[in-house]
Amino acid sequence: MSLKFNLRQLEENEVRLKGELPVAELDLGVTDELVRAEKPLRYNLKVQKLHDSILVTGKLVLPLNCECGRCLKPITQDLVLNDWALHLPLEGEDKVSIENDSVDLTPFVREDILLDFPQHPLCKPECVGLKKKSVRAVEADEKPVKAVWAELDKLKLK
Repeated sequence: MSLKFNLRQLEENEVRLKGELPVAELDLGVTDELVRAEKPLRYNLKVQKLHDSILVTGKLVLPLNCECGRCLKPITQDLVLNDWALHLPLEGEDKVSIENDSVDLTPFVREDILLDFPQHPLCKPECVGLKKKSVRAVEADEKPVKAVWAELDKLKLK
């Protein structure tokens, strides 16, 4: 199921599109370890026919499961495109592809989502990252290793 509308419906009135699109239908092709889209895209769109084009406006929301790029804490974040707008010409060399009187908005939605995809998600802006061991903790970890070698050095092999 893709995000389509029929041009014949636009001849009388504007068309409202509201619902969810499975993330598999978006075919995002993102293999980021820190950001995963697993839940459906929610959309609320208004489609209008202008003289020789179509105007689509509305809101797109894609829930994302992320890991903080600094501390690796799991977080959820919504990719929100408020006031999303798309202008599709019906004539000329840039005209939109029409199949069976329908226009598929999925490729346009995919492109804009990918452009707004988070590159470095953070749990909070002031996140300092993973906690580092103190110098004393590192020295404490090294002492048992040194003690083992010291014991081995005492061995007389002949």
